[in-house]
Amino acid sequence: MVTRILIVDDHPMVIEGIKALLQQAEEITVAGTVTDAFTALTFLKSNEVDVVLLDINLPDLSGIELCGKLKREFPRLKVLGMSTFKERSYITRMIEQGASGYVLKNVSREELIQAIGQVCAGQMYLDAEVSQVLVASPLPRPIPILTSREKEVLAWIAEGWTNNQIADKLFVSPLTVDSHRKNLLAKFGVKNTAALVKIAVQNQLV
Repeated sequence: MVTRILIVDDHPMVIEGIKALLQQAEEITVAGTVTDAFTALTFLKSNEVDVVLLDINLPDLSGIELCGKLKREFPRLKVLGMSTFKERSYITRMIEQGASGYVLKNVSREELIQAIGQVCAGQMYLDAEVSQVLVASPLPRPIPILTSREKEVLAWIAEGWTNNQIADKLFVSPLTVDSHRKNLLAKFGVKNTAALVKIAVQNQLV
């Protein structure tokens, strides 16, 4: 199956360079090229695309913001960030907005084709330089999904309440509260209540 891609970059010479790299790849076809976010959104409403090669530095909207919009409006669309920026903040923000990968613009033809294929298959792809940046400073642990009762218990724990006090407040047994407390520790990957509360405060969960 042929993978249809849209190139979004504000430099026409970069676009032509990417098209030249992909010209001989029979499994990839360039469905279109645009130089700004607004045109990208318009194009995608009327054209079938599998993967967007998305630059971060666009004239009307940052690629990071556009990535979030694309994933909300076209959930099945895969986004591969492609930039000269290799700072950790750019990489992580793109991934947080739903990008399936991130490569630098000095990537080789072979690796670009590999990245597109891997992203299209639903996998994450980071080129070697990008991976080194993240290894040096790992991605933050994702915030776990909590039940409504776990959120209640977490709020009371953050207030410094004991299991017995929380149990009285929620009309359940202290054992039930203790079970919720242990589940929260496991979900956040921490070993004690202090670390749990610290993460909750950092992520504005309490």
